[in-house]
Amino acid sequence: PIRLLAPHLILALVVPFIVAQEPQNPPMSAPPPLKIISKTERAQIEAERNVKDRLKLTIQLAGVHLGLAEKYTAQSSYEAASAEVGAYHALIENALLFLASMKRDSNKTRDLYKRLELALRGDGPRLTSMRRVTPLEFAVWIKKAEDYAREGRTEALNSFYGHTVV
Repeated sequence: PIRLLAPHLILALVVPFIVAQEPQNPPMSAPPPLKIISKTERAQIEAERNVKDRLKLTIQLAGVHLGLAEKYTAQSSYEAASAEVGAYHALIENALLFLASMKRDSNKTRDLYKRLELALRGDGPRLTSMRRVTPLEFAVWIKKAEDYAREGRTEALNSFYGHTVV
């Protein structure tokens, strides 16, 4: 009689443990923000013929979007903040693509990269602090923008070094 009871006892003890170990569904993330530059901003950027002024304007517009994202985050309006982070990301991406199309070994290009690197250096902590107070479903996309800005800084710093190793 004890032998017959043992398998049932084991099942009674093991089944609740197995059920408790089922993986939980991961939290749904919010849709990614659209990386779009508005028509008016694009027109402003393309109207600048001087490359230095063009980059300054792009950095300034990106800073405005980042400031709005911080404001919306403080107000717990995470969807609006996410949209602003998307616009910021698009502007930084546009600036990097513009600089990549220029002559790499020029001092003028290096100066422009340095200007962008300095701006991105200041944006990193701002993005990090926003991400820390944002719910996970939105913080994922802020992290992507933060990583992209970090990669942009790396690209800007790499422009100061040649392609050869001594």
